[in-house]
Order: sequence, then C-alpha cells, then structure tokens
Amino acid sequence: MTIGLNHCLLLAAMLFAIGLYGVLSKRNIIAVLMGVELMLNAVNINFVAFNRFTPVSDLTGQLMTVFAITVGVAEVAIGVALAYRIYNDRNTINVDELDNMKG
Repeated sequence: MTIGLNHCLLLAAMLFAIGLYGVLSKRNIIAVLMGVELMLNAVNINFVAFNRFTPVSDLTGQLMTVFAITVGVAEVAIGVALAYRIYNDRNTINVDELDNMKG
C-alpha cells in the first residue's frame, strides 16, 4: 500500500477540522492559538503534498511551507506576548472576558 495524494489531503482535512473546532469552542487564548497552529500545519501538509504528487520540477510547495512556518512562529511569539500582557492586566486569559477596550 502506498500513500497517495488522497491520504495526505484527508490528513490535512482532519487536522484543519480539529484546529477549527479548537478555535471556535475553546475559551482559553492559548488553546485558540494552538487551534490556529493546527490549521496552519494542515495548509503546510497540502502545500507539500501537492508539490510531491503533481508534475512540477521546482520546489514551490516546500518554499511556501517554509514561509508559512516562519509566519506561524512569528504569530506564536506575538500571541504569547499578548496573552502574557492580557494576563498581567486582567488576571485572565479567557477570550469571553476580553470585551472592553481601553483608550
């Protein structure tokens, strides 16, 4: 049995669905960031799978994946810094309680 494009797409769809569920159902800002990272990794799997299983001579899928991982790392760094700052200001990291803005 060989692993084909359909297997990779099914894995990516399942990862994306789990990440979407995490973003929409969790109240903790760290859990929401983890859901976003799962969705980003599902997209990375799609990039690599399409580059592997389509007749292309260059490595555009891998290059897009490296770029997406770089963006994901920056997103995590900013997200954790925001979570730390929100926790210091309000003593909570629940997304539901972040409803007012200070001027």
